[in-house]
Amino acid sequence: MDKRIADLAEAVADITDNATVMIGGFGGSGAPIELIHALIDRYLATGSPKNLTVINNNAGNGHVGIAAMIEQGMVAKMVCSFPRSADPRVFTERYLAGEIALELVPQGTLAERIRAGGAGIPAFYTPTGFGTDLAQGKPVAEFDGRSYVQERWLKADYALIKAETGDHLGNLTYRMAARNFAPLMAMAAARTIVQVSRVVEPGGIDPEAVVTPGIFVDAVVAVPNPAQEEDLNRANAAHPEVTA
Repeated sequence: MDKRIADLAEAVADITDNATVMIGGFGGSGAPIELIHALIDRYLATGSPKNLTVINNNAGNGHVGIAAMIEQGMVAKMVCSFPRSADPRVFTERYLAGEIALELVPQGTLAERIRAGGAGIPAFYTPTGFGTDLAQGKPVAEFDGRSYVQERWLKADYALIKAETGDHLGNLTYRMAARNFAPLMAMAAARTIVQVSRVVEPGGIDPEAVVTPGIFVDAVVAVPNPAQEEDLNRANAAHPEVTA
């Protein structure tokens, strides 16, 4: 099955209001900036999608990427481990104003909750967070004399991720640390949309090098020269671009 999509607008066209969206990236590393900005453009043109729950490692920086989604009022809730990063002003202002909800999740627990969602494991136990506010209201059990907190899986309606190379069937490889949460999110989402720097014919990726098999991917769109979030922020960029 050929999973190539003609352009970014088509790739995000079916994302609905009230959806849960996993977005790859560890800060700017692996962040699918072009897919995110295409989603913002669609919102500005149509008023949809809105009231989204976004699952990501952090809550965005500057005025691009996830921060730009929040700035436009598209996001009702963030599920993340690190909401205060280099320039978190957009999220901070919205949160303090009561305009966005936050579910704070320790980073390792966040990764494991996503992995559990993709593996079909509804809950697991971890010692992380025991005795803190993050464990309030959650079941606790003792194993071998140590207390563990029960955490639930995380699943999503959509995942937006970035890969280095993909073939027509959706098999993917990643560039170094840009891999981060992407393989887990691809497994945990009902529909996975991927921007890739390079598209090759089936067989163009050594099967032994495939990280995400195409069975977990629904759409592949080529973005040959993807933007880097940190570069955009150093240039004081914003999306949409602010004109005088």
